[in-house]
Amino acid sequence: MKLIQKLAVFVLALSAVNQPFTAQAQVAKLPYTNSFEAAELNSVPQEFLVLDGAFAVKEETGNKFLELPGAPLDSFGVLFGPTLADGVVVSARIFGTGQKRRFPTFSVGLNGNGGYKLQVSPAKKTIEIYKGDVVKASVPYDWTAGQWTRLALTLNPKSGPTWKVEGKVWADGSPAPSTATILWEESEQPTPGRASITGNPYSNTPIRFDDLSIHPAK
Repeated sequence: MKLIQKLAVFVLALSAVNQPFTAQAQVAKLPYTNSFEAAELNSVPQEFLVLDGAFAVKEETGNKFLELPGAPLDSFGVLFGPTLADGVVVSARIFGTGQKRRFPTFSVGLNGNGGYKLQVSPAKKTIEIYKGDVVKASVPYDWTAGQWTRLALTLNPKSGPTWKVEGKVWADGSPAPSTATILWEESEQPTPGRASITGNPYSNTPIRFDDLSIHPAK
């Protein structure tokens, strides 16, 4: 009898380990915020995973932020926060400038480097949702250089085997949109991963990231 009881406990424990990664299990890890005010200048917070790029904390007029230099021209990114699956929203405010007809691109993302990204692409005058390196949705958008822009990306499960990927983009200091700026529906179960910020300084000018936040989606 004791052997049967032990086997039963083992099966229950194994079942718990193999439970799917759910939004409910993630709530205890959230919210996550980082405004870099406590960060050391000219470094990257230890919790961050730099995929590529010479990111460093900088300061201007008393405000600290994470800065990506204006060269070289390539795509660079950082992973941050806890490992999550769905039922979450990541947001940040991002600053960039243009130079003649050259403009940067920048994004916030969920579910790791190969996951979902909400990208502002000023040269194309669009906002795009990416999954990995593939554009899944695109809408027109007129970006204003030289001001902070806020981005928020939400990944939420829907009824049935689908997930809603929702992006909002707006000028810092203005009210957030009441409805999504861009939408796309995912039919494959998302793979858990960390949130991300990425940038490509096509204009040869720095890109700045601030007020990173991850919260449970409503």
